[in-house]
Amino acid sequence: MQKETHIYGIRAIIEAIESENTIDKVFLQKGLKGDLYRELESLIRKNGINSSYVPIEKLNRLTKNNHQGAVANISPITFYSMEELIEKTENKETPALFLLLDQLSDVRNFGAIIRTAECTGVDGIIIQKKGAAPVTADTIKTSAGAAFKVPIAKVDHIKDAVFHLQASGIKVISATEKTENTIYDVNFKEPIAIIMGAEDRGISPSIIKASDYAAKLPLLGEIESLNVSVACAVFLYEAVRQRR
Repeated sequence: MQKETHIYGIRAIIEAIESENTIDKVFLQKGLKGDLYRELESLIRKNGINSSYVPIEKLNRLTKNNHQGAVANISPITFYSMEELIEKTENKETPALFLLLDQLSDVRNFGAIIRTAECTGVDGIIIQKKGAAPVTADTIKTSAGAAFKVPIAKVDHIKDAVFHLQASGIKVISATEKTENTIYDVNFKEPIAIIMGAEDRGISPSIIKASDYAAKLPLLGEIESLNVSVACAVFLYEAVRQRR
């Protein structure tokens, strides 16, 4: 199993970005100054790379080496484009099935979702470049290696992905409790993409509005929601059930 890779040092990270390595996230030391540091910040913004400013103690935990105030995570997988994901489904006998994750942040939830996606025949997973859970060693482990099997694409904005899918003849359904419709009201036999939201706040209202459908799971107990990876599994297996 390929493990998460750290790059440390401002110059090394600049060179990695310029060489078009797939960087998941850059951790920058709070309060650091200097021309090289500003150059790195500019490159991060220009390339839309996920980043956060952290105390030096966090960087010291990530690497024992001389990090110079910057550590980057290089993704252990190769990401696809939206076009590549859609093209892969054009000659399939079964209708396309995609999964969009709107700001999902927990790497273990992400890994569990990837595992279920592989088991249910999902054609591709789409995440946002900024704010999404990175693909780390924990993600790979939780996915039981499925992260190497299910194509994953990164986009600037999930809403753009929604419009792109719709323009390609794929219906988009938001998994949200903010509707009266349940998953049993939805036709999963057509080409479809399911959106799952963040653990704490769900799907963005503007994305729900842009979707073709919204559906919820019927909850019969007192707890108001399921874990997102469990809810995702229920949605995907309803698609499997209808398509058999």
